[in-house]
Amino acid sequence: MIRVLIAEDQALLLGALAALLRLEDDMEVVGQARNGHEALALCGTLQPDVVLTDIEMPLMTGLELAAALREQGSAARVVIVTTFARSGYLRRAMAAGVRGYLLKDAPAETLAAAIRSVHEGGRAIAPELALESWSGGEDPLSERERQVLRLAGEGRSGADIARQLHLSEGTVRNYLSEAISKLNAGNRVEAFRLARDAGWL
Repeated sequence: MIRVLIAEDQALLLGALAALLRLEDDMEVVGQARNGHEALALCGTLQPDVVLTDIEMPLMTGLELAAALREQGSAARVVIVTTFARSGYLRRAMAAGVRGYLLKDAPAETLAAAIRSVHEGGRAIAPELALESWSGGEDPLSERERQVLRLAGEGRSGADIARQLHLSEGTVRNYLSEAISKLNAGNRVEAFRLARDAGWL
């Protein structure tokens, strides 16, 4: 049996994915998480073979989850299922060791086949995403710039961001300034929009 853990912040979709995979004779849904932190903790105790995750989740994104699992030396293989066909996301996913990347409108049989392929050591990338990744530009942001810009885009103040990331407010301003400059944006709102649309957040 392929032991699968699902991480998805939308309850309805989380339940639907779990129900879908339970129809497969060779798969067992061993856990469900509503955010990346919860998924990371469950991986430590449940030891799934495959982690099926969304990208945009609270507390920790699917990409950050994949990177954290790789850093911990986890044997779990990560498959991302998302609505976002952005080349920046796919490139970051590959860099984080993700083995599968599919769109949420893919047929159910495609998802099951992807999980099997990844479990056996292969890759499963939606063809349209693979083509898109070749046409997108390189991500200019550092990981810290990305974190600061994401929080700024959520409307957090400099003081809030500094507290959450354990930085000084001056350092937060410097990271924001660097991100705005790298993206040739006029302000933090425009920088957030440009980075989000490119899949760099």
